[in-house]
Parts: sequence; C-alpha cells; structure tokens
Amino acid sequence: MKHRIVVLGAGYAGSFTAGNLARRLAPADTEITMVNAEPDFVQRLQLHRLAAGQEIAAPKLADVFAGTGIRLRLARVTAVDPGRRTVTVADAAGGGELGYDTLVYALGSRVADHGVPGVAAHAFDVAARPSALRLRARLDGLETRAEGGRVLVVGDGLTGIETATEIAESRPGLSVSLAARGDLGARLGASARAHLRRACDRLGITVLEHTTVAAVEAARVRCADGTVLASDATVWTAGFAVGPLAAAGGLEVTGNGQIVVDRLMRSVSHPDVHAVGDSVCAIGDNGRQLPMSCGSAGYTAKQVIEAVVGGLTGRDVEQTKLVHRYNSISLGRRDGILQLVDGEGRARPACLGSRTAARIKSGIVRGALWGTLHPTLGLPRRGRRLAAPPDGSAAPAPACSPAPSGETSARP
Repeated sequence: MKHRIVVLGAGYAGSFTAGNLARRLAPADTEITMVNAEPDFVQRLQLHRLAAGQEIAAPKLADVFAGTGIRLRLARVTAVDPGRRTVTVADAAGGGELGYDTLVYALGSRVADHGVPGVAAHAFDVAARPSALRLRARLDGLETRAEGGRVLVVGDGLTGIETATEIAESRPGLSVSLAARGDLGARLGASARAHLRRACDRLGITVLEHTTVAAVEAARVRCADGTVLASDATVWTAGFAVGPLAAAGGLEVTGNGQIVVDRLMRSVSHPDVHAVGDSVCAIGDNGRQLPMSCGSAGYTAKQVIEAVVGGLTGRDVEQTKLVHRYNSISLGRRDGILQLVDGEGRARPACLGSRTAARIKSGIVRGALWGTLHPTLGLPRRGRRLAAPPDGSAAPAPACSPAPSGETSARP
C-alpha cells in the first residue's frame, strides 16, 4: 500500500509543499492528495487589489497540478481526527473521510474579530476571495452615488495599509480613512513612518491615530472613547487567526489557533501532522515567532518538504532557515516601502520608500505566483524511493543535521 500524504489547503504554502513532494518522492511508493474548497488558486497577496477594482488572475488548480500526479479533491474540510489519521470533508457529492499517513495542514488564517460586536455582520474584509469581491461590489455601488461614499479601514498593519492606499488610489471619488490603535505604522522605522504619512497625505487618506473600535454598525462604528465615525463600508483588517479545526481535532494549538510544532514543523502532539504557512506557530532562528506572511509560508514549507522527504527516505533532514528579514508594503501601484528588520525582528532605521520599493513588492508577488504555477519545476526528475516498503504506517521520525552556511532557497 502506498504511503498516503494529504495536504489541506492549496494556498501558497500548501501548493508549494504538495508540488515539491510530488517531484521528490517516487509515485510508486506515495500518493499525494490536495484538498481545497475552491477550484481556483487564490492570490491572497493581491486580494486588496481585487477589492479595489483591479483584475487578478485566479488559475485553475486542475491546471496547476496537471501532470504532477497529485490528486485534487475539491471539498471543504470539516474535521481532522489525528488519532484515527482521518480527515472529514464535505462536497457536492456528500463528502466522506480521507485516510492519511502524513498530513500537511495548510488551511491558512481568517479575520480575527477580537470579540468586537458587529464585525461579522457589518464589516468587510480582504482575507478571502468571496469577501474581497463583496467589498468590491459595495465600493462599486458607492461610486455610483452622487455624494460618493466613506470607507473606513480598521487596522494599520500591513494589510490595512495596503488596502487603504489601494482603494484611495483606485477610487479617488471615495473618502478613505485609516484607523490605527496607536501611532500610524508604529512597527515601522522612523523613515518608513514618515514616508507612509506622506503617501497617505498624497492619496487623501484621513489617518485616525489612537483609535480603538468598540463596535461596528451598518453605517458607522463606535469607538472606545465614545466617538462615532460614519462609514458606508467598514473594512476590518485588525488581525488574523486560525480556524478551530486543529484545536477541535485535539492538536496542540496556541491561543489564536496556530499549531504548535517542533523545529521540523511537526505537531508536538501528533508528529505525523506537519503545519505550514499561517496555520503554524513557527519559532524563527532568532527565537521569536515568525509573522504570518508570504515569506514565512515559503520558509515553513521548505522545512516541511525536507522533513517529510527525509523521514520517508531515511535521509538526514536539513534544517532550513527560518528568518524574517524585511517587510515589503505596497502603497498603491506606484509607491511602496521596503522595511528591513534586525535579528530581533525590530525595524532598522533606514528603509526604501519609492517606486523602486513598489517594483520589489510586485516582483515578490509575481515570484510567489510563478512558484505556485510551476510546483515541480527545477527539482530532480526521479523521485526518491521510500526507505522501507510502503505499508501505510507513519513516516519514521527523521534525524536532523545542521543547515549549511548561507540561506537555503525559499520563496520570499
């Protein structure tokens, strides 16, 4: 019987992991199944642009995985049972259970409402394609009104900054405000904060600093200090959390639902489950948790690939780099910020804020998409055989060997 590898979630991390495993493991010994609810690949890095009114490609997953040997199962994951090594899914045919020997959990994250009343009922977000399209339709409607419309983006993290600037640039007829809990861009360096403020002034964005939203209503938000802000479209970008499936299945998770793992991205409670991307609480080489980001998705996926391949083929497992070196932020289509961070994850004093920074961010996005559309390109053509005849048992615990000097390859 072949060793069954099931990958949950065909985002950047899940698709990259599945494709590389398909290339590096012999199909005679392994069977790889990708489970995803939607038939298209969603460019989550571009959803703020989609909401702003731009056209963003959504490649068919059937085309992405064509010729790889990966089995695509279009279904929604409803439960994970690591004790029985099964996944329950629901689809148009009624769903059922999938058994696995190795599970890769890559279901990503969703909006965290932090218990604020009205977020689920009245706020928009750009965390998924359907919600981004819903916001887009709302903005389209506001633009048809003679008086225009007021858009309030809540949260000045990277997603909030990119969303506010993209909407302001793409839809100049709308009034855009950005609500920040503290100083605008507080996690950026002084130079980057100054550049961000100039960009907001240039785009006509009203910045509301030291503003905590306590409730969201249909046409306004209420702040903790009693202030009421009118809003025709409130966009919630005040953080992300992982869904409850991992915790409900008995996997050890953090307070926000991320799976707790060892250095090889194996669940500390169930070692035959690996986690990648936003789903994992990964501790970087500096001893700090990696942020939810495209860069972290690439590094954690690379480590899972090495761990699974090494464990199944009896080879030592290379420890890949787990680092956070910079934040790349778009400020519309013609401006951006590249903020370097130090070994402690703190912003360095200098930054690049210009059209060049925007081009760098665009290159990162294109590279991430290219890596997804070519999941097996550039790897050895002959997949490695398993160390022992496949019998459906879990992979043995792999040995670790120090990573060589220099950074291993991974998507930015």
